[in-house]
Amino acid sequence: MDVIINLPSYTIASGLASVWEPGFEIKVKVTHGEVVISANKQGLISFAKQLLTLAQDEVPIGSHFHLDETNALSPESISLILEKR
Repeated sequence: MDVIINLPSYTIASGLASVWEPGFEIKVKVTHGEVVISANKQGLISFAKQLLTLAQDEVPIGSHFHLDETNALSPESISLILEKR
């Protein structure tokens, strides 16, 4: 199966844009001192989109996505920041 990923282009005017697959589920937790990111298929594709969006050459260093229970993550998840450096 091929997966085609369309990413929003970064511009100074529009900034970063998040694009999520319908039905996505992502949970982040710490178990035995390790961070565990678990997701359904749509969640894994969505997570990849966030990382690929940050990886664009035009995106400035320090740009980030802040993910938490009220923004993209499943209940009982810990917060997660994805940052370009």
